[in-house]
Amino acid sequence: MATLFVGEPQEMEVDRKGESEESGDDETRRKSINGEVDANQPHTTVKEESPVEMDTITLDPEEEDVDLVHCRIGKIEGMGVLRKAKTLSLRQNLIKTIENLETLVMLKELDLYDNQIRKLENLQTLKELDQLDVSFNLLRKVEGLECLTGLKKLFLLHNKISHIANLEHLTGLEMLELGSNRIRLIENLDGLSSLTSLFLGTNKITQLQHLEALHNLTVLSIQSNRITKMEGLQGLVNLKELYLSHNGIEVIEGLENNKKLTTLDIAANRVKKIENISHLTDLQEFWMNDNQLENWSDLDELKSSKALETVYLERNPLQKDPQYRRKIMLALPTVRQIDATFIRF
Repeated sequence: MATLFVGEPQEMEVDRKGESEESGDDETRRKSINGEVDANQPHTTVKEESPVEMDTITLDPEEEDVDLVHCRIGKIEGMGVLRKAKTLSLRQNLIKTIENLETLVMLKELDLYDNQIRKLENLQTLKELDQLDVSFNLLRKVEGLECLTGLKKLFLLHNKISHIANLEHLTGLEMLELGSNRIRLIENLDGLSSLTSLFLGTNKITQLQHLEALHNLTVLSIQSNRITKMEGLQGLVNLKELYLSHNGIEVIEGLENNKKLTTLDIAANRVKKIENISHLTDLQEFWMNDNQLENWSDLDELKSSKALETVYLERNPLQKDPQYRRKIMLALPTVRQIDATFIRF
């Protein structure tokens, strides 16, 4: 295990809201995936530390899991001794350039979360890499990944990326996290047929499109964007979780082929009616809080979902009814949680 001989660094506070539940440190599932994020908030509150030199750190040549979290490292160097390393965590440091990793040919996971990196580069020898996290950095482009054909998980959360590009060689990619960037268009994903999870929350996307080739997708999160219409989902026949909260959607529609859905999140939109989902018989969670639902009869649309256990309907006009919880329980007897409160029997 690597050893640091300098004094303990100050505590660093990081805003991780809006990320997928597997990227970075865990947040509660609902908060992380439901877009409760201030995109203008800086990702760290402490970044004015003086970097340390790598020669003050002892690296164990026999170590397979190397943890150098928050060590105030300013430059990657001296890593040649880590020939057995399979995971390398350099998160929460002061690194500006990805470099001097070419000898780590056995590396499976590389974590550069929360640094000051401006470019994806010098990764071409890491052909065994299957997980790369460069979230909370200063990237403007997706590039330099052409040789990482074995990559399965790619986390680029909270950067300054404006276009989805240069991913066509990553045909084995299973998870892609591009939340909290500057993306306006869903594009260039046709070659990612192995993708099972796609996170694009907190961007500037206006339209659901160019998703037809993602037949294996099971999780799609595009919360906190500028979407006004549910469309372009016909080809996602294996989709199980769909997160569209904090958009401008007015009508629930376009889900005819998504019969495997277990979670549907359309919270914080402009929807007035529950409709067009009676065929979603596998539905387990339905999140429609912060909309404009007024009629109790709309709950009939959910009665065919015999596995339904959780509904969020708070902050709709319906909640003004003094019998709010009782009426939901009577209409949907399988439900075990209403909003954030479990039902007591």
